[in-house]
Amino acid sequence: MLIVTTDAIEGRRVVEYLGIVSGDAIVGANIFRDVFARVRDVVGGRAGGYEAALRGAKEGAVEDMVQEAEARGADAVIGVDLDYEVVGDSMLMVSANGTAVKLG
Repeated sequence: MLIVTTDAIEGRRVVEYLGIVSGDAIVGANIFRDVFARVRDVVGGRAGGYEAALRGAKEGAVEDMVQEAEARGADAVIGVDLDYEVVGDSMLMVSANGTAVKLG
């Protein structure tokens, strides 16, 4: 399955548009991760726990989007966009959206 952020795939022709597909993942903050992130903010460095959680959420959202595209018989998803939204006080939602297509 080809996944691209562009509206076309070089050298390939879209022969059928199968509709918008999406996937979402919500991750909650962990109190220990929050404490260590605040310490890192003060002393510098990267918040590895948050980065790992965000990476996992992105992968989960894209995986859900791909599963929906596969169920529609798609060869690719074009125009993929990742959106991030804070939910409540301690959760982050990642949404992956794109257009499922058949390629020629």
